[in-house]
Amino acid sequence: MTTQTPLTVPSRDGRPTRARGAATLVLEDGRTFRGASYGAVGQTVGEAVFSTGMTGYQETLTDPSYHRQVIVMTAPHVGNTGVNAEDDESARIWAAGYVVRDPAIRSSNWRATRELEDELADQGVVGICDIDTRALTRHLRERGAMRAGIFSGDAADRSEAELLDAVRTSPQMAGAALAAEVTTAEPYAVRAVGERRFTVAAVDLGIKAMTPTLLAQRGIEVHVLPATATIEDLLAVGESGPDGVFFSNGPGDPASAEHEVALLREVLDRKIPFFGICFGNQLLGRALGFGTYKLKYGHRGINQPVMDRTTGKVEVTAHNHGFAVDAPLDTDSDTAYGRVRVSHVCLNDDVVEGLECLDVPAYSVQYHPEAAAGPHDAAYLFDRFVELMTDRQTAHQTTEVSA
Repeated sequence: MTTQTPLTVPSRDGRPTRARGAATLVLEDGRTFRGASYGAVGQTVGEAVFSTGMTGYQETLTDPSYHRQVIVMTAPHVGNTGVNAEDDESARIWAAGYVVRDPAIRSSNWRATRELEDELADQGVVGICDIDTRALTRHLRERGAMRAGIFSGDAADRSEAELLDAVRTSPQMAGAALAAEVTTAEPYAVRAVGERRFTVAAVDLGIKAMTPTLLAQRGIEVHVLPATATIEDLLAVGESGPDGVFFSNGPGDPASAEHEVALLREVLDRKIPFFGICFGNQLLGRALGFGTYKLKYGHRGINQPVMDRTTGKVEVTAHNHGFAVDAPLDTDSDTAYGRVRVSHVCLNDDVVEGLECLDVPAYSVQYHPEAAAGPHDAAYLFDRFVELMTDRQTAHQTTEVSA
């Protein structure tokens, strides 16, 4: 291993850019990539996954769905827009590690207030740069997402056998219950913009900040509750219970989310309008009786084509998921909650990207209509939630008049 000459170009805040020591990335199948340290120096392990997004790395890093994952960026040049205080999707970076090919020497965007590498280092996120991320991505596509470790500084001085052992003894993503590790500690509310039309109970399984923001823009007061919330907690939201319930995105294996699935079934039993995103889609699938499975390498990035089978429209969408719902694409399914159909499908590999209940007011999508970095093709899905709640409200008013 060799060390590089320290860089001396000043960053935005005047500090010299960090010197780069040697760093090593080790995959659990034994393949090794050697590069230079990026961000914090030390050791980290997690599931290696690749993201195809060309922009939006700040939103990606602060997305709680990336908890315990080492993100490989397929875009070759990363960091040129710096970071700012406005684009975070949560209060911290959740990624376990970060892999880039060519880090920007310094940011050059008018909104930047800090350098990306400074933020990574200050939050203790170990990364690696100057490696062939194209070769790494091809390897993960062929072999599948797998555990990986990044080692720099003193942590890299051990033998390759010791580094590989550190990777292979780290926790696997399959079977991991992680929602409780990323959820809010206390409930909080996001007020409606303008007149309040509805009140929604949102279960935080790893929620992104843009989700309650977009709901609030539609006149919805959002009460964000911890993943440990009970049906009594949900029903306590609003003057006479919530007008709707929302389940967010989040990390981990949906097969491990027994509490959340049981809670969702209680929501469906009461026919409260429900909308789920990403992890919420997988949990709706499980609540309806479908299975879930781990994808070979998942969908991550902001350029995934999905067809809305109701309209035939193809949307370019943002994704971050390694698990999917196992439901039939071409026929409606009979479940304990009535008929269900697959409403959206990925055009790359026919993965289920959405579910729609035909006899109870519930639907979900696997992708991210709240994508802050874009695209915004799927923002209409929030309007569908409003329509469900409006229909229920109208039905209640009609019943009261008739009585």
